[in-house]
Amino acid sequence: MSQALKKLVPVCAVLATSLGLGGCATKDFVREQVATVSQRVDALEAKLAATDGTAKQALGEAQSAAGQAQNNGQRIDQLNARVDGIEQKMQENQRKRARN
Repeated sequence: MSQALKKLVPVCAVLATSLGLGGCATKDFVREQVATVSQRVDALEAKLAATDGTAKQALGEAQSAAGQAQNNGQRIDQLNARVDGIEQKMQENQRKRARN
């Protein structure tokens, strides 16, 4: 090996090592990045909890409305039966009057 090459090898080794170590993340850097992500996750969890609460409330109201609609349908059926009965009585009365 030439004299210049012998001096160049250690310099290249030191340079390669410093470049390799420069790419390592420090604990503080990692903590900072994790904290940022953690804050975003916490915010999303809060939004999800609020959305879940809204969805559960809407479901309860929808179930209540469905029950009320069923009750109203039953009441309408009862009223229709009464109206049908009244109409039949009216028709019977009209037939009786027409015969007399």
